[in-house]
Amino acid sequence: MKPIRVWLIPAGPNPWKVVVTLEELGIPYEITSIKFDDVKKKPYTDINPNGRVPSIYDPNTDITLWESGAIIQYLIEQYDTDHQLTYTTLKERHQLNQWLQFQMSGQGPYYGVSSWFNVLHPEKVPSAIERYNDQLRRVLGVLDGWLVGDKMTYADLAFMPWNDRIDSVILCKPEDKFAGFPNVQAWHERMNSRPAWKRCMEVREPLMKEQGLDQETGRPTKYKNHQEFEAAVARGENTDPS
Repeated sequence: MKPIRVWLIPAGPNPWKVVVTLEELGIPYEITSIKFDDVKKKPYTDINPNGRVPSIYDPNTDITLWESGAIIQYLIEQYDTDHQLTYTTLKERHQLNQWLQFQMSGQGPYYGVSSWFNVLHPEKVPSAIERYNDQLRRVLGVLDGWLVGDKMTYADLAFMPWNDRIDSVILCKPEDKFAGFPNVQAWHERMNSRPAWKRCMEVREPLMKEQGLDQETGRPTKYKNHQEFEAAVARGENTDPS
């Protein structure tokens, strides 16, 4: 089997949903790591005209895809022939898809906007920070009440990357990021211990270093701490790692 090509920004959460799915299924892959500014330029926009990551090219089927949810569904349909990450009944298959769509339309956007207002927006807007932090917690509440199933699936994997970085999104202590959501915390700890996820983080580390980014926070390493980075953002400085 020829390896699947994956285009990603190492700091972004969405590509790692795809990579961890590849790891769990034992599918060979190759990574093309690109910088944030380059996703809006050629040649990458020839692959993904929307200028987002991830994208894949599967030489085994001659298929190019973008949008992480679509990629995951493709990988499951094409390669999870023994149903390692899915179920076989109509009801369960559609329930899995439901949770994937919730991740795509709920978790991802709310966590992303929360990160923007907490970390990257040059002005602090308390009402926006409160709203989107509340939405992030609401998503955790939905998950905390509905963690069911007798095995790990692709839907579990899809929530992993964003949940792993909540502390750097809402700027809390790592030990506090799941406060009030014990079921989510226990679930995340189980997911975090999986060999496939650990391999993802091993792959990610040199890619982050290559772009001058901190492995834990995603912050450019030229800033000693978040306060220094925050001040640079507020001044409107170019915070590119280079």
